[in-house]
Amino acid sequence: MKVSDTRKLPRRSVDVTLMGLGCAQMGNLYRVTPYEESKGAFDKAWESGIRYFDTAPFYGYTRSERRLGTMLTEHDRKDYTVSTKVGRVMVPDDTVGPEEDAYVAPLPFRPNYDYSYDGILRSFDASQQRLGILRPDILYIHDIGSATHGEKHPHYWEQLTSGGGFKALAKLRDEGSVKAVGLGVNEWEVIRDAMQVFDVDVAMLAGRYTLLEQQSLAFMDNCAKAGTAIVIAGAFNSGILAGNKKFNYADAPADIVKSVEALEAVCADTGVKLQAAALQFPLAHPASVTVVSGARNASQLTSNIEWFEEDVPAEFWAELRKRGLIAEGAPVPGGKA
Repeated sequence: MKVSDTRKLPRRSVDVTLMGLGCAQMGNLYRVTPYEESKGAFDKAWESGIRYFDTAPFYGYTRSERRLGTMLTEHDRKDYTVSTKVGRVMVPDDTVGPEEDAYVAPLPFRPNYDYSYDGILRSFDASQQRLGILRPDILYIHDIGSATHGEKHPHYWEQLTSGGGFKALAKLRDEGSVKAVGLGVNEWEVIRDAMQVFDVDVAMLAGRYTLLEQQSLAFMDNCAKAGTAIVIAGAFNSGILAGNKKFNYADAPADIVKSVEALEAVCADTGVKLQAAALQFPLAHPASVTVVSGARNASQLTSNIEWFEEDVPAEFWAELRKRGLIAEGAPVPGGKA
């Protein structure tokens, strides 16, 4: 596979390259990323044939959208696919601190959750202006679900349903302001619930269908049958599959560390890099259309591309299957193992 290869969303006229660039780090995620480093990552992506770019108002409190929009204006609009998100309205606020929600030096716009009809339209209008792009290709509802909202989830779900949030998404799609709509979340269950009440074209699913975690396999199978495309994010499960000890943005529990050590043992036996297997595995599922990889600079992205394009032998996947390290029935690259 090459990062520049493309797949089409089954139900909409949108193409994405097999690897996309996730732009949260353009918003100073965890540490300050100078514009030049962000631009280096973007330029490396473009030179390598990556043409799908994902951002959100939340990333850096609008910084990521502003940066990405500036970079994209150097290129012809027809040559790339871009997605952004709604669900938070960014409100001017001079009390924003030096670090908020893991973003360092965020801009002075505080996110207020709003999944209502008016909130969706307000958020989209502001994103158009920050990006400098009239018609982004894909629009995701960002971070709806109990993982984000806990006991407040029913309140925000009601905004999406009876409050008209889904209706606003449909309006934007029907009038041609965007080509495809869906959800960008960290839990597969809320995508399943949304599919029961709304015509979901595509969903970005972070960390829930990976080499380490396949509890969502039956859901993924249903998405493939329904023609709902899945954009894979968080393929490293917050980094534990890339060499650190973080899982779901926290220190990994002992059982997760043990599972990763078992995967690492197979990698050592077969000469495969764990990062390469992690990036390639989720794309084998027929519901998956792309894997979005974040990178702070050109060097990080170069590594991601090399891992993605590494030749992983069939015996590696067969050994994972033999040792029970992937779910029964989970597709693997190259077909059955």
